[in-house]
Amino acid sequence: DRIDQWNSPHLPIFEPQLEEVVKSCRGRNLFFSTEIDSSIKRADLIMMSVNTPTKTFGMGKGRAADLKYIELCARRIAECADSDKIVVEKSTVPVRCAANIRRILSANKKPGGGGGLNFQVLSNPEFLAEGTAIENLTHPDRVLIGGDQKTEAGRRAIDTLAWIYEHWVPPSRIIKTNTWSSELSKLAANAFLAQRVSSINAISAICEETGADVSQVAHAVGSDSRLGSKFLQSSLGFGGSCFQKDVLNLVYLCESLNLKEVADYFYQIVQMNDYQRRRFAQSILGALFDTVSDKHIAILGFAFKKDTGDTRESSAIYLCKYLLEEGAHLHIYDPKVTKKQMLWELTAKTEAPVDELVTVCGDAHAACSNAHALVICTEWDQFKSLDYCRVYEEMMKPAFVFDGRMILDHDRLTQIGFVVSCIGKRLSTPVHDGFQ
Repeated sequence: DRIDQWNSPHLPIFEPQLEEVVKSCRGRNLFFSTEIDSSIKRADLIMMSVNTPTKTFGMGKGRAADLKYIELCARRIAECADSDKIVVEKSTVPVRCAANIRRILSANKKPGGGGGLNFQVLSNPEFLAEGTAIENLTHPDRVLIGGDQKTEAGRRAIDTLAWIYEHWVPPSRIIKTNTWSSELSKLAANAFLAQRVSSINAISAICEETGADVSQVAHAVGSDSRLGSKFLQSSLGFGGSCFQKDVLNLVYLCESLNLKEVADYFYQIVQMNDYQRRRFAQSILGALFDTVSDKHIAILGFAFKKDTGDTRESSAIYLCKYLLEEGAHLHIYDPKVTKKQMLWELTAKTEAPVDELVTVCGDAHAACSNAHALVICTEWDQFKSLDYCRVYEEMMKPAFVFDGRMILDHDRLTQIGFVVSCIGKRLSTPVHDGFQ
């Protein structure tokens, strides 16, 4: 079904510009097929781009990557290949995973001319960000290729993959390393980015207690050329398929190497993210007179970020979980996430009666109608330009706005009559009994 979708007019995922790229290349030099064995035989270079989720069972549960799909791919390649191949791991994997792939390929390869088939295994992690993936692909900051630099065959394989990228990427942006450096660089890059988000979110908690404004602090910090301004936007927490998974993967690697202090350091990034989500949920509960039971709360945005329909590890899911377990009735709207996906995510995260408490709406105004509060969970541009005068008139009073993405004009909303709360900034609007 998935392959059929890729061959249809309606792609299975949303990504800006992706549809145009696929339609222009499909049937020419881009093909989607389930004919795996024959494709392996014909290929000179094979990219392994399979899921490597965090394990939910056994040793390493909750931290280590589940590599069963990587192993299955390697065994399938070894079974079908009848000529030399360059095998490229694109999936985010633990350090030294390439060595395991190489062992599987070598142990199962068929005999061939000159002493058997030759497999070269490269690491070529992707650094695409959802929402800007096509731009990242066509104009990358860098392309990283790791392989066996000590042998002629290994260097030749690295150069072969580099040659492909050089058709549109300047050679100065192609970095060639050994395999282990390439694998670790991917984990380190995502850990550093997640660390910046957790750091500014930690500062946001201080801002709310002291009267500082986290946006002003972020601007001041980001103006330092040594730091830069990216990933200093405070929010209700990071999400997506990469950050948490890769940080936990790095934590597990450190624990396996008996580097406890290093593991504890990186694990704090995830703990701070969980804390930010809980803290935001608690602020909603406190502002709504310490109860949300049977109250209608509009959730605007369910994807983990704008310009994508991806909900994996979305902070909106965790916020909804906390509110549902308090008995809230949630009316959810997201322009790119399907009702089926929303209900599946929530049912997997909570034992609360999702079918009874959740309504998926077709637009933002429908979600906000008769709501006690609206919560911005995803920074979709359309939420900035809603008719908030109309929204206010249709909500219960007092009408609360909780801006979890710092995208709204808080002064204007206050003038309209909303009671406004946001992350990292103490607003002058009184809520009740000292809450601000």
